[in-house]
Amino acid sequence: MAKWGEGDPRWIVEERPDATNVNNWHWTEKNADAWSKSKIKEMFTNLVIEDTKIGNVVVEEVEKVEGEARVNNRKGKLIFFYEWEITLKWKGHVNGNDTEVTGKVEIPNFSEEHTDMKDVDVDVQLTTKGPESDVLKEMMRKGLGATTIRSTLENYLTSLKTEYATGVILPKKGQENGQATTKSTTTSTTRMNVSSATLSMGKVDISSSGTKLEVNDIKMEERMKCTGQELFNALTQRDMIQIFTNSEAKMADTAAAGGTFELLGGGISGKYLEVVPFTKITQEWRLKTWPSGHYSKVELLISQTKEDTKLTLTQAGVPVKEVESTRQGWQRYYFEAMKRTFGFGSMLF
Repeated sequence: MAKWGEGDPRWIVEERPDATNVNNWHWTEKNADAWSKSKIKEMFTNLVIEDTKIGNVVVEEVEKVEGEARVNNRKGKLIFFYEWEITLKWKGHVNGNDTEVTGKVEIPNFSEEHTDMKDVDVDVQLTTKGPESDVLKEMMRKGLGATTIRSTLENYLTSLKTEYATGVILPKKGQENGQATTKSTTTSTTRMNVSSATLSMGKVDISSSGTKLEVNDIKMEERMKCTGQELFNALTQRDMIQIFTNSEAKMADTAAAGGTFELLGGGISGKYLEVVPFTKITQEWRLKTWPSGHYSKVELLISQTKEDTKLTLTQAGVPVKEVESTRQGWQRYYFEAMKRTFGFGSMLF
């Protein structure tokens, strides 16, 4: 363990009076399953949807609510994971008609991937037939019914984020009364096992300034205990990148070809050249310390097996003097950080 005031500042262990989760370093999680199921049933049961021009519908019952919700803290940052399948039973009447219409609403996948509520699927089924049924079905599928259902889901999320996250992030030492203390730290490097990487023979590249630069290639392989989709998301979604690097990522919400990025306080920058969902990511990539204008090419290949997921990294055009530090950086700040943060080193299918 690093001594007080020594080592990489992200590895400093801070004292706390309660000796719990110092510096909010460890991943902590609150299970919101039971609370969410109760809240969703409470918000939807007896929900009235009335369109004065068409008719009215009341949700009689939440027939099914299956899934999970988690509130996580990693290094002082909150992240919410949730995924729900919901089925609602409803009945209603068209204006001026006594015929009762009944049906169901199915929300097959409501998750954190829906950044826009309009993207949440609302599937409507009828258990009665007739012209009145068709009118109310359209109201529930495309009209006020769908709007009200999505608005109710959004209210659930607001409640989850404002009420259930309380106490996940603990105050640091000196912040119990809202005051933060400042500490100076020094940095150090950590030696890593080099057996997982192979280096090519040196070759000469021409930098953008026209000067000759001796470069090498790097190839690394890593095994992750996760699905290919989970690994791809961790490498391409800004929120997840910020969590495992514990620093701001300047990029779009999700990586796309042509998009630029700055990571680790500007220490790494580049551009996405190719993004193939769940299988391949290609980047123009450079460290801030490299000669001005010089970029390497990084290719990340994701291959899922029955037991785990293999990540193959190939990096061409790394300055010879930076090869070992670059390789260690991938190992430390990417591979090991993802395993530690998301459990990719131990989680099984």
